[in-house]
Parts: sequence; C-alpha cells; structure tokens
Amino acid sequence: MNRNGRPPSASNMRLGSSYRSRTGGIMSTTIRFFRKNSFVLLLLAAFVLSDVLISYWDPMVTSRRFYKNDFTKTVYHHDGATSGPVFFGNSAVTGAYIEEKSSAKLVEMGLSYGKLTDLKAILEQGRYHVQQQLVIGIDVHTMLDIMETDPTYPWYKPWYEPYVYKYGSYFIDSGTEAVTQLYRGAVELNPAELTRYEPRWIDKMLYFGHMEPETMKAKEQDYDKKYGWAKQPQYIDNLEALEWIIRYSESQNLPLRVVWMPWNPSYEQPRYMPELKKTVDARLKAAGVPTLDLLLSYDPKYFHDLVHLNREEGAPVFTKEVDAWLASLAKSSKS
Repeated sequence: MNRNGRPPSASNMRLGSSYRSRTGGIMSTTIRFFRKNSFVLLLLAAFVLSDVLISYWDPMVTSRRFYKNDFTKTVYHHDGATSGPVFFGNSAVTGAYIEEKSSAKLVEMGLSYGKLTDLKAILEQGRYHVQQQLVIGIDVHTMLDIMETDPTYPWYKPWYEPYVYKYGSYFIDSGTEAVTQLYRGAVELNPAELTRYEPRWIDKMLYFGHMEPETMKAKEQDYDKKYGWAKQPQYIDNLEALEWIIRYSESQNLPLRVVWMPWNPSYEQPRYMPELKKTVDARLKAAGVPTLDLLLSYDPKYFHDLVHLNREEGAPVFTKEVDAWLASLAKSSKS
C-alpha cells in the first residue's frame, strides 16, 4: 500500500525494481573492485597512515638526525618558543644582529634566503606570533621573488603533498646513515653503533673576517647575472607581501619598523635597487612605518662580503645602532 492507502501501481513497482537492480549492480561492482584491487588499496592505506604518523612526528623539526632550516633553528635556540618580538630578514640579519648583546632583545629570525613572502606565510599560518614589535631588515635580496630559497621551510609544503615525498632526499640521507649503523651494530657486533649518529648542524651561518676581493668580485658578477636585470614584475609578490604585513601589523596594533640592511659600498649596488628602494620607501612612508636607512652607511672594513657584516667589527656596531634607534622610537612614542 502507498501513502494514500492504495496498492502501488505496476509502473511504480517497475521503477522500484529497476532502482534496486541498479543499486545492487553498483554494490556488486564496488565489491568486485575492492576484491580485485585489495592489495593495492591496502598498500595505499598503509602509506597514507604511515605518512600521517611521520608528519605528526615531524622529524625535520624534532629529530637531530635530519637537516634543520633556519626557521627551525630559530625556534630551537629559543627553547621551542613561538612568540615574542622579532627582527626578521635573511642571512644579512643573522650576520648583523647579535641578539645576546642587544638591549632590544629581539628574536633574531634571519632566515637563509628569507623574503617578505616567507614572513607573510609565517604570520598567516600562525607559525610564529610576533609580540611587542616587528623589525624587518630589507637588503638587496629580501624583496626578490626570483631569489632561490630553502625548500624545506614548512610553509612551502602543500597540505596534500606527502611528507616523505616532500623531504625524500633528507630521508634517504638519514636512512642511509641509520642502515649503516644497524649493519655495524648487528653484523659487526658493535652495539654502540646502534645509538650513535652525527647530529645535524643546528646553528646558523655567521660571517667572520673578510672575503678575498677576487671572490667578492666574482660574487658581484654572479649576482648581477642572476638578478641585476630585475624589474618590478620580479619583486611584485614581495611588494604585495609588504602591503599585507603593514595591514596585519595595523590590525594587531603591532609596532612595525624597517631597517635597510648595509651593502658594501666598495661595489656598485644592483641595477634594480634604485627603483626598488624608491617603491618600497614610498609605501613605508605612506603607511607611517619608521625606517632606518643603513644601506650605504658602513665602511667596507665592517663587511665580510657584499651583504654580510663581519662578526668581529660590523655586527657589534650594527647591533648598537639598531638598539639606539629603537630606543629613540620607544622614547618618542611615550612623550
């Protein structure tokens, strides 16, 4: 009987029978598919599960057997803290700012090949929560979209990309070491080898002394060949990231400051710099962002190479100058 108390019509019965037949056929086909491909499907499920577990473990961050990028090193050297006042930039900031000697006590977050697009990703994804103030060091390379980078930074990994695939070469490196140790421990009967390994480097690159002039000249020519031709389309992503960071800082009531990092005045600035600097300065001025221009302020004796201050002479001078500038800004804001 149907809802009206009448017996179902023949057409309705045929439709119901046809629906049941189709449903049964689909289920039967699905079951046959799973039976036929059960091994492959189980293998795929095992891979997905293992990759999820490895991602949760995150050995690129948690295990000293694996290579560490500069973002991971920053967090490691601050006891795992992911919040605080920050001095962000690339390796020029790492070389120039001595955090332990600074009265400003900013977290030195100089990242190898770091760019403003990296900072945007860090803030956008909540990987680090900047508090009190954000200082950005911009050098001749910080704004270049075409500048190569460290692909192991976590914000470059799409959510759908398998962890083991993303960091495959590092798994091969560390896995080869582990297999070698296992062989030595089990076959050569050396138990100490089972737990011994060479921890991967956890410190950042610092710059001491002075690079040879011939080497610096070759580096200058290499920079010019790779990037000297750049125009605004080659740094448009970083300009947009700058605008995003300015808006973010305003929304968070976070004081934002910018330092133009020193360039060795013994060498010509990159050809794109006048236009780039003019464009960036205009946007910073429009947003009222305090700026310290040290681009051409330092004597060549303070440099290790073209863009990195040496640790013995340049970095202490730079750190004191930035501290004094930040202190003057803090004083003026209170008056």
